[in-house]
Amino acid sequence: MAIFTWVPSYGTQVSKKPRMLAAQFGDGYAQRAQNGINSNPQSWSLVFSSIAPADADAIDTFLATQAGVTPFDWTTPKGDALRFTCAEWSRTYDAYAGHTITATFEQDFAP
Repeated sequence: MAIFTWVPSYGTQVSKKPRMLAAQFGDGYAQRAQNGINSNPQSWSLVFSSIAPADADAIDTFLATQAGVTPFDWTTPKGDALRFTCAEWSRTYDAYAGHTITATFEQDFAP
């Protein structure tokens, strides 16, 4: 499995949105349950700012090779080695010597 080794800039953000099943009843009563065993996936918003064009090319090529469907390993800033996919990223050509890449990594639980 491929390993994403680049370190993001400061300001990296993680968000979580637990998946659940809910049933709402007519009297205002609601019942909720987790949806599956991996119901709390992590989503990381990463920014790689002011990076050299060669590093931007390498990140762009890595993500394009995975094409949003092939999972890869990445160690979060918290030190957790997890599996992710990246279906969306963008690249800004700030200057000749500095580019910015933003990407969203979604945790993957495939076996």
